[in-house]
Amino acid sequence: QVQLVESGGGLVQAGGSLRLSCAASGRIFSINLMGWYRQAPGKQRRELVATITSSGSTNYADSMKGRFTISRDNAKNTVYLQMNSLNAEDTAVYYCNANLRAGGNLRSYEYWGQGTQVTVSS
Repeated sequence: QVQLVESGGGLVQAGGSLRLSCAASGRIFSINLMGWYRQAPGKQRRELVATITSSGSTNYADSMKGRFTISRDNAKNTVYLQMNSLNAEDTAVYYCNANLRAGGNLRSYEYWGQGTQVTVSS
């Protein structure tokens, strides 16, 4: 069974930084795309934060460019999100996402972590 476990969330003051981690475990054969999404209070949909391919190509939502940095360690099946210059609008539950092949499956499936709360106080 595949699991994505996030860590690193918490309470931070505006202007501060946090680093999120997400480790994938289980009978993983390969991981294609990994990413972070977030759901702000009162919002019904998750929004893209950033994604990263297995070769290291990245994509960011416009509002995160220059402040957030996504990276991954393929050997550890782990993706990171360094968040700097945080503001109150960044308050949300942050979810890890991975598109991967596991077990004996020939195709890839999408998996989600349970989410980690990030709260930025102004």
